[in-house]
Amino acid sequence: MRPAHCCLKVSIFRPEVGNIELRVGKHHAKTIALRHFTHEGATLTKNSIALFIGGASLYATARTIGLDVDYKRLLAEFQGRGPIVRAYYYLATIEDHDAAAIRPLLDWLNYNGHTVVTKVATEFVDASGHRRVKGSMDIELVVDAMELADRIGKMVLFSGNGDLRPLVETMQRRGVNVTVISTISTRPAMIADELRRQADIFTDLVELKEKVCRDPAERLRPRTEAAKLKIQTIK
Repeated sequence: MRPAHCCLKVSIFRPEVGNIELRVGKHHAKTIALRHFTHEGATLTKNSIALFIGGASLYATARTIGLDVDYKRLLAEFQGRGPIVRAYYYLATIEDHDAAAIRPLLDWLNYNGHTVVTKVATEFVDASGHRRVKGSMDIELVVDAMELADRIGKMVLFSGNGDLRPLVETMQRRGVNVTVISTISTRPAMIADELRRQADIFTDLVELKEKVCRDPAERLRPRTEAAKLKIQTIK
């Protein structure tokens, strides 16, 4: 009689189908772990990183301090720090004003490693007769972050919105190290004090200037970044 093989149960996460459990022999376990615990080449471990970019917030911050973010360099910078599971970019748009102008930028992000999440903002006239715009992306960001909480070890949040402090605290309770990126070099600061204090690490965007911002002399890429002039900080 052939001896019974010692089997191990291996759980594999695939974004398309979720978790898959397999029973394999010991000698196959290591190979499977190396080859299959990945998403687009990123090992899903506690070193894995997810980026959450508030598009309007990052644009406003960079513009205020005179920087031009290069999203290709930004992604490469964090890929050098660990495997990237997701790089989300959130933006609410005003349909009749800036949808067409912003489309080239959003398409470029989609084709270059970012997951773009958008929605159309709501315009209304308040009691005093002033035109207002409402289009917060907080709920979408919170839902995406919570879905990834058990699959990542590090969260990088590009925002200064104090309303996201409870999310940061919740992610920390689930074992995720949270870095928040904004700036305190302006007066007033572009980040809420409570969000900055809650973060495990706060990084001023100014400190990343040489790593994630465009060289002023670089003019190789078509001027899709001009579309960002239409982006509004929508509250």
